[in-house]
Amino acid sequence: MKKLFALVILFHVANSVKHSLRYFLTATYGVHDFPEFVGAATVDEVQLGYCDSNIKTVKPKPDWMRKLIEKNPEHMEWYSQRCLGYQYYFRVNIDFLKQRLNLTEGPHILQRMNGCEWDDETGEVTGFNQYGFNGEDFLALDLKTLTWTAPKSQAVLTKLLWNDDKATLKHLKNYYIYICPDLLKNYIRHGKSFLQQTENPSISLLQKTPSSVVSCHATGFFPGRAEMFWTKDGEEIHEDVEKGEILLNNDGTFQMSVELNVSSVPPDGWRRYDCVFQFSGVGDDIKITLDKSLIRTNWGKTHRCDGTTSLGQKHFILLIDIIQNLDILTGESLIILWCLLSVFQTSGMLMVTIHHLRIFNKVI
Repeated sequence: MKKLFALVILFHVANSVKHSLRYFLTATYGVHDFPEFVGAATVDEVQLGYCDSNIKTVKPKPDWMRKLIEKNPEHMEWYSQRCLGYQYYFRVNIDFLKQRLNLTEGPHILQRMNGCEWDDETGEVTGFNQYGFNGEDFLALDLKTLTWTAPKSQAVLTKLLWNDDKATLKHLKNYYIYICPDLLKNYIRHGKSFLQQTENPSISLLQKTPSSVVSCHATGFFPGRAEMFWTKDGEEIHEDVEKGEILLNNDGTFQMSVELNVSSVPPDGWRRYDCVFQFSGVGDDIKITLDKSLIRTNWGKTHRCDGTTSLGQKHFILLIDIIQNLDILTGESLIILWCLLSVFQTSGMLMVTIHHLRIFNKVI
C-alpha cells in the first residue's frame, strides 16, 4: 500500500528472525486486458502461490509448496475456495464504493494486504489487515482495540458498518492471533531449507542524467530480509536519501534501491559516500563506493527519459506486459524501465503499478 528494494563474503550469525505470512488481494474495475481479481500469498517475501479471475485456480510456486499441496490436497481446496469467494466479495465492495462515493468512470482499484508476523525467539505474534482504494489508505484493523480505523472521510461509513459486526471482529481476532501463525509456522517447517538459502546481490549505481539522483540498485539477493542505505565517512545518513521497497524478481530473488541526491556533493567528495547492503542477522556488509566511473547511465543514448510526458491506462498495461516478459533487468533494459517508472511516479500511478508487479512476482 501507499504507506502500506568492492564485495565481501557474508556469514550468518544466530539472531531472532521475524517471519511473515502475507496475502495480497487486488480487484479492478475499468482496467482492460487485466484480471478483475488477483491474489497472491508470500512467506518471508517468497511467493507461495497465485490466483486470478482468469485462471480460476491456485498455482503454488516453490517446489516445497507443491509437495505440501500434494500431501494435503484439502489445503489446495481451501485456498481455491477462498480465491473464488474473494472475487465476489471484492466485486461487491467495489460496487458499493462506486455508489457510496458517486464514482462513475474507472479505473478503480481495491487492494488488501493482510496476514501475520511471528518472532521465532520471543514468540510474539502480530496480525494486520489493511485496505487501500485507488492507491490511498482506506481502512485498517486495530487488533488491540478490535476496531477498524479510517484515515479517509470516504471510509467512515464502511468503518461504522464493520465495527458493528462484532461476530466478524471476533473471528478476525481468532484468525490473526491463532490460525494465521499456525499456518506460518507450518510453512516455515516445510520450506526451511529453501527459505534459509542466501544469495548475494549484484549492485549497480544508476543515474539518468548528470544532475539526477544516484540510485544504488541491488538485485538477485535472497532472502528478502535485507537493508540498504548510504553512509558518509562510515556513518549512516538520512538527509537527501530516499529508500525504495524490496521487490520480487521473476526468478524468486529480490531487488531494492536507495537513492542519494548528489546535487550538493562536490566532485572531490564523492568517494566519502558508500552504498551499503546487509542481510538481517548478518555480520558483514556489502559496499560500493560512490564513484563516477562506476555509474551506469543511458544519458545521451537512444533511450532517454525525456519525451515521455503523457501516460494513461494503456501505458500501465504496456508496462505490466513488458515486465512479464523480462527476467532480472540489467544494464540498458533496467534504465529504460526505470525511466518509465519515473514518469508513472510523477503521474500519481506508481503505487498501483508497484502493487501489481509484486503480485505478479515480476521485477522493477
